[in-house]
Amino acid sequence: MKFTELGLDENILEAIEQMGFTDATPIQEFAIPNILNGKDIIACAQTGTGKTAAFVLPILHKLANKPDNNTNTLIIVPTRELAIQIDQEIQGLSYYISVGSIAVFGGGDGIVYAEQERALKNGRDIIVATPGRLISHLAQGYVNFKHVKHLILDEADKMLDMGFLDDIEKITTYLPKERQTLMFSATMPPKIRTLAKKILKHPEEITLSMSKPAAGVRQFLYLTYDTQKTAVLKHIIEQKPEYNSIIIFTSAKVKVNEIVRDLRKGGLKALGISSDLDQIQREEVLIGFRSKRTRILVATDVMSRGIDIKEINMVINFDVPHDAEDYVHRIGRTARAGSEGEAYTLVNPKDMQKMQRIEELIEMEVPRVSLPDTIGEGPAWNPKGEGKSRSFKKKSNNQNNKHKTKSEHPRFQVKKKNT
Repeated sequence: MKFTELGLDENILEAIEQMGFTDATPIQEFAIPNILNGKDIIACAQTGTGKTAAFVLPILHKLANKPDNNTNTLIIVPTRELAIQIDQEIQGLSYYISVGSIAVFGGGDGIVYAEQERALKNGRDIIVATPGRLISHLAQGYVNFKHVKHLILDEADKMLDMGFLDDIEKITTYLPKERQTLMFSATMPPKIRTLAKKILKHPEEITLSMSKPAAGVRQFLYLTYDTQKTAVLKHIIEQKPEYNSIIIFTSAKVKVNEIVRDLRKGGLKALGISSDLDQIQREEVLIGFRSKRTRILVATDVMSRGIDIKEINMVINFDVPHDAEDYVHRIGRTARAGSEGEAYTLVNPKDMQKMQRIEELIEMEVPRVSLPDTIGEGPAWNPKGEGKSRSFKKKSNNQNNKHKTKSEHPRFQVKKKNT
């Protein structure tokens, strides 16, 4: 479906066209009309499906001719990076209409806090906030949410995993009971449905085909010992000199600086980003990576849902993520908006069971790549850690990875139910 068929304001359509988009994704095709009609929504949609625009576009349509500056929409997100990303997308899509927004998050200086305070006190059309910082402002008593008509929870599962459930429930007590509530989550565990029952009214439910990497991601796997990982990492990167945007993910932030140091010793320009950096430092790192001044970014899992940078060529999992769903989010940083990219995962013996669960989740076997002779022989595939190792047919490094699903595009089912 074309965006022009969704009944959006002409000025918003012009901004969409300027950004180079013409066709709506499945999540946008269903969500936008329902949001325009005032329906509450609970949507299960992973990173890279266009969910941000799915809720931003209809909200901007409603605000296109708004006569006042009262806060109309509150968007709650788990991380400051995602708050900044959504705020930037709002600014791009609202370029031809008079709509104001601000990202409210922790880690800034006194000037940033004062700007957030003014916006929350005097009103700003759209507030995009992390729960902790918003609670801090609410405790001061000057926040004016009396006119809020839309509450949006993005990455709801991640917020609950990070322990924000009580904060979310507390925030809702400051909002009018009569409002439209939209919940977007990458997964739909029982705790999400429990929260949905508390804050949504007769919602429409969207379930996209979940936990499948984008069709354009070519996935590969190296079986390695820990002592071989750095050499394998350098080998992968050196084989792709034309790639100018590479992300390396590690589950432990203590490894970030170690990986950066090892890469630099090998003559590879890299920077690291984790929660140890303050907001200004993190923004400087991301600006350098976006501008391609920094070729390689080493990041922790907390960043995997907050980085929205186009044309990332390759994702490398230095270690297997603890959560199988995080694998999909990590490699979802590449091959966005119909493009192509590569994803490599380094698997040591103790992580083989995790990798097996990932393959069960994505319903495909990730092609194994043999280690270079100069690195030596890696471990055999043995996820149970006992008995006979499972063997795999060797696949070449440049072989396209085909999904076992029938369609390259996510299929979705629409159900109306009380959750």
